[in-house]
Amino acid sequence: MIALSVHNIKGENVGEVSLKDNIFNTKVNKYLVHQVVKRYLANRRRGTASTKNRSEVRGGGAKPWKQKGTGRARAGTNRSPIWVGGGIVFGPAPRDYSFSLPKKMKVAALKSVLSDKLENKEIIIVDKLSLEENKTSKMVEILINLQAFKKPLIIIEKEDNGIAQAARNIKGAQVLPVSKINTYDLINHEKIIITKKALKRIEEVLI
Repeated sequence: MIALSVHNIKGENVGEVSLKDNIFNTKVNKYLVHQVVKRYLANRRRGTASTKNRSEVRGGGAKPWKQKGTGRARAGTNRSPIWVGGGIVFGPAPRDYSFSLPKKMKVAALKSVLSDKLENKEIIIVDKLSLEENKTSKMVEILINLQAFKKPLIIIEKEDNGIAQAARNIKGAQVLPVSKINTYDLINHEKIIITKKALKRIEEVLI
């Protein structure tokens, strides 16, 4: 097991915690992480882009002009793609971009990212995260004490509206309960702050 220092909200070292090797010391599989992030982003796409083909645009019916004798090119319908206001050829249509991956792949990707973050000293463990007042200034003070002010991801055991409210106006900061952590958000933040209770819950979920 790997030993990591535990800090309080003042940034002081208050002990150590042991991290499980099968979660925080696994081989980093970049391909697997890429697949999981790709799925996450694909599932967020709305897929509502839409155009009308020649059967859907307004017009058509009568032939614009007779076939011969006008000196103009032959035309059978004003719905033709070469006409202004005509149908679109091979345009986008509403679709579902989402796809699924096995649960084992998603878990392995999470372990890969957590291991990489730990190796790069980007994980900070705090004994508890409590605020006297749900103010941004209080959260800023904590982040400065922990030297994690730039794009921090704060992982807590369960939803806490007070902590979320205090962090929401800090640029790049995000608060997530353990139930909502994902590979994309872990990668997208420079520092990962995890409470001891959240760490225990993560180990229960990923073990």
